[in-house]
Amino acid sequence: MGAGAVQSAGRRVAAYLLTLVTAAGLFVLAGPPAGSAEAVSVCAGRPARTVGFATGELRIYRTRQYACAVAVAKRPGPLRPMSVSVQPRGGRAAVDSGRFGRQAGPVTVHALNRCVRVSATIDGRSVSTGWILC
Repeated sequence: MGAGAVQSAGRRVAAYLLTLVTAAGLFVLAGPPAGSAEAVSVCAGRPARTVGFATGELRIYRTRQYACAVAVAKRPGPLRPMSVSVQPRGGRAAVDSGRFGRQAGPVTVHALNRCVRVSATIDGRSVSTGWILC
């Protein structure tokens, strides 16, 4: 290996270490995540509606072009059946279903100038909206 190759490898290692130190420093400055029981939104946009039901709540968000929904369990814990769906009027529903411990979703659909119908199920209990966000 020539002297140029050794210097190049050394620079790459130094850049990698600098990146790690910078990331660690940012984490220390930002602090650990908040210990709040409130779920952090993973949907873009502003909260449009929250619908509570027996085992959780359905959170709906809206941007100018998109609608997004998340089903959040009241008591996070063991895996259980959950689903959330968002259907734009005249379009197919986007669905996230499975066994989750905390939330199902996010599910996002293009809804520019369209109403949406949103539903969620957690542990066999469900909630559904009519056509909203028109």
